[in-house]
Amino acid sequence: MTLAHPAYGKLRAVTPSAAVLLANNPGPMTLDGTNTWILRAPGHTDCVVVDPGPDDPGHIAAIAEATAGAVALTLITHRHPDHTGGIDELVRLTGAPVRAMEPEFLRGDVRPLIDGEVIEIAGLRITVLHTPGHTADSVSFLLADAVLTGDTILGRGTTVLDRDGTLRDYLRSMDRLLDAGAGRALLPAHGPDHPDLEPVARYYISHRHERLAQVRSALDELGPAADAMDVVRKVYADVDESLWPAARSSVESQLTYLRSEADA
Repeated sequence: MTLAHPAYGKLRAVTPSAAVLLANNPGPMTLDGTNTWILRAPGHTDCVVVDPGPDDPGHIAAIAEATAGAVALTLITHRHPDHTGGIDELVRLTGAPVRAMEPEFLRGDVRPLIDGEVIEIAGLRITVLHTPGHTADSVSFLLADAVLTGDTILGRGTTVLDRDGTLRDYLRSMDRLLDAGAGRALLPAHGPDHPDLEPVARYYISHRHERLAQVRSALDELGPAADAMDVVRKVYADVDESLWPAARSSVESQLTYLRSEADA
């Protein structure tokens, strides 16, 4: 039987080399939960884990069981705890080294991820793409037939720009992912996978420009010195107020972007 999304605690194959194990941590920011990706080349027993997920012993135990402990490497897409919280428990169970862009998440005798590097391990060839915007340390991982996008592109909805992410970086990252990932499957860290990254990336780019237009319009009404929450109340009036703090972070990035354009 083919498992449908979401399927908590059940390994679900998506491509010939990628399967997903969904953490049971659903919420407004995590959607159905965090997708832990297990990458295994055909014919190989060892694997690569991408994002062990939250500090949830049950989920980490499920990863260890699904991989039979044969984890050659764990990769981290970005610093948020719903992706990194389970690192130490997974290391305890498997002994696998961990690589990320931020040094605080490194485990074992490894170095931080570098943009453009190619990791060849466990029969896999993984290209690292630095795709900042959601966070400054966000990375995506390019496979022959898929792209793991972390929170840079989600399976549904749109992502939030955190306080260390910039809209200018994010738009550049989207262009880069579109160039690299068109025709490849989209494997996000939250929400369902998609057979082709391109239409989702194009929607994301269009959505960001629509939001920018809405923020420009709000500034025309509120005045150029309006603060982020003033803009959120107008632009995100149809969004549940519990999500406004996250929207504020994105609006701050949009305001910085627009004001830098005005100063140029």
